[in-house]
Amino acid sequence: MGRGRMTAVPSLEPLTPADTGIITAQLGREPRGVAGVAWRCQCGKPGVVATVPRLPDGTPFPTTYYLTCPRAMAGCSTLEAEGLMAEMTDRLATDPDLAAGYLAAHDAYLADRAALGSVPEIEGVSAGGMPGRVKCLHVLAAHALAAGPGVNPLGDETLARLGEFWSRPCLSSHE
Repeated sequence: MGRGRMTAVPSLEPLTPADTGIITAQLGREPRGVAGVAWRCQCGKPGVVATVPRLPDGTPFPTTYYLTCPRAMAGCSTLEAEGLMAEMTDRLATDPDLAAGYLAAHDAYLADRAALGSVPEIEGVSAGGMPGRVKCLHVLAAHALAAGPGVNPLGDETLARLGEFWSRPCLSSHE
């Protein structure tokens, strides 16, 4: 699901009641506005969900791909604490190829969100700081997992730095 695409919107799996229970345990709260599962861990559990651009309470929500896997979330938080976001943002200013790839990722993200609905208040706004800076590795990793390699260069780099976070078994039946 969602691997290796360059222009088509990733396929989403319908959210099941079991998925909702797992995601609730992963996040510590009920998921909101989930359109479907965009990526599953090798263990079969949801790791990235796609969220509609307007939440059920009417709030505009630009984060289309939401990371739920606790191991990936913890790894992204560690990388953020180590300063990777600032390093990536600095590289965007000096590497035109990276900046072009990141702009293309922004455009792909917007296209994916548009397929889920239109919300004028967030038109042109993607997530994670795209296209000019990096402000959330969780979003970039989620986008890279959902869309597949080659769509978001900094999301791909984040995943490479995380390593095989899925290789260790989940800590409980809900993680």
